[in-house]
Amino acid sequence: MGIKRILYSTLLFAAASSVTAQTAPSLEGAVLLATAKTTQLNQSKAVEPGNYKIKRVVRVGNVPADFPVNFALYTKGNCQYVAYYDTLHKMVLASRKLNQKKWSYKSLETKVPWDSHNYISLFVDEAGYIHVVGNMHSSPLVYFKSSKPWDINSMQALHKMTGKEEDVTTYPEFMYGPKGETLFHYRYGRSGNGYEVFNVLDVSSQKWSRLIDKPLIDGEGERNAYMQGPVLGPDGYFHLLWVWRETPDCSSNHTLSYARSKDLIHWESVNGEKAGFPITLKDSCLVVDATPEKGGLINIGIKLGFDSSNRVMVGYHKYDDKGNTQLYLSRNDGGKWNAVKQTSWDYRWDFKGGGTIVNELLIDAPVVKDGKVTMGYHRLNLKDAQIIADENTFAPLGEEVIPSVYPKEMEKLDSAFPGMLVYKIKDSASADNDKTKYVLRWEALSPNRDQKRTGKLPQPSVLRVYELQK
Repeated sequence: MGIKRILYSTLLFAAASSVTAQTAPSLEGAVLLATAKTTQLNQSKAVEPGNYKIKRVVRVGNVPADFPVNFALYTKGNCQYVAYYDTLHKMVLASRKLNQKKWSYKSLETKVPWDSHNYISLFVDEAGYIHVVGNMHSSPLVYFKSSKPWDINSMQALHKMTGKEEDVTTYPEFMYGPKGETLFHYRYGRSGNGYEVFNVLDVSSQKWSRLIDKPLIDGEGERNAYMQGPVLGPDGYFHLLWVWRETPDCSSNHTLSYARSKDLIHWESVNGEKAGFPITLKDSCLVVDATPEKGGLINIGIKLGFDSSNRVMVGYHKYDDKGNTQLYLSRNDGGKWNAVKQTSWDYRWDFKGGGTIVNELLIDAPVVKDGKVTMGYHRLNLKDAQIIADENTFAPLGEEVIPSVYPKEMEKLDSAFPGMLVYKIKDSASADNDKTKYVLRWEALSPNRDQKRTGKLPQPSVLRVYELQK
């Protein structure tokens, strides 16, 4: 099951939610990197450059190109499923056998507006039942499930799981639990005033129930947490990283925090100090960096990694003393989080306001190889690059440009319409070491603060599945 995260790596837009918030399922919406030509969104390890070639391309259908919203790709056994919005904005579920190019289609009764928060989460459980959740932004739960295993034609509109706290929902996400159980979580409430809810599925009865009967992280009606994770690490713990937000304005993010757990129920600090239940801002032992509001912290700009001794590394960006945006690495040494500045940029990403924002800066999780830490970053209109640091001290060793992780054919735009970007999503069921990978690709403009565009618009884009093979 890899890192046991099913859908977290499929998020794509970095939203600064106008009414709700959270960050990808616990994130803030979706993660959008508007580079010169490409938007890349995988949170887990990407395809290694040069190791994969295009074996086959399968057309799925036409999709809107005047705004971006996240679709979903899920492959299990010999079956592949894609959930997307068609040119009429209606949600569609498509399926095929891997040895075939022909898709079967099932229209689902929900239509997306122009809100880039309203991504789709797709999952096939161990009994073969198909679960689709999406088109939610501080709105009632939208949930479809098949009544027969593997069969998209048996999809039914349920729109409830437990029937509780499902009227104001955002950021749906499926994941595996510590015992391999199927979990689903989402943010209940609105931006600046919400908390995370976790459900667990009994596969045999196909019934959902609460994993825990209280919010995991609670803003106590004053704020809410935008999370990255939980992610199962190499040490057997689930790791969770988040920032707090006071209002729907994305500049009100503050206080980078971290916690870990063996069972997703009992949480503690990196030093083993017991956290509250639910976790609140009062749990000072969980603070990684106490950056205040308007200090340059944003939920899409925080990432977890692990060094060669399986210790947690945290990568993030914030403003320095001069007000410029800089990258930082932090690790707990001697019972204290120690942050080391990695860049000296004369640059400031002055993000603020509500609605889905165009992300000027996206970072990758820090990784270790040959005694060095690298952390990729993607800045608007610049080539992808990475910082390099000494593993023992985090002393910065420089930066270098990194090649695209995908074949060149996937990066080239089909559309000549000004401002078009390439969007890609990995198969959320694949493991990082798979010899064959599937990637969903399409083109669209950048977000428009979740508002309908006027004037001349691009023609619909073609949604395709790329089969990549070593």
